[in-house]
Amino acid sequence: MKTTSITLSSIMFAVAVLATGCHKAEDTNGMGPAQSAGKAVDDAGAKAAAETRAAAADANAAADRAGEKIDAAADRAAVKVDAAADRAGENMREAGANVKEGAKDATAATGRALERTGEKMQNASK
Repeated sequence: MKTTSITLSSIMFAVAVLATGCHKAEDTNGMGPAQSAGKAVDDAGAKAAAETRAAAADANAAADRAGEKIDAAADRAAVKVDAAADRAGENMREAGANVKEGAKDATAATGRALERTGEKMQNASK
């Protein structure tokens, strides 16, 4: 009886294998399920790598553009600083000229006052 049950089990297993389709499907180009799954994993990895490279390229391009904008802003700031320094120098020269003129006027007024004082002293001594 054991022989019959083993044989019957073997036949049932063979029928089950044939019934479940342990053959290669025609729409997978001759690949089995494991090969199809492996291909899907490979394709997903390749797609992720391509997207990562594209994102890295975009990030590098954005960093380059930002660097260019920073350089341009620094150049504009340097020009403005130079112009402001030139104006400040001009204002300082004008202020110096005004101080010099004011000192000249003050010296002249002091001289006139001393002259009058000297005349009064001479008149008072006579």
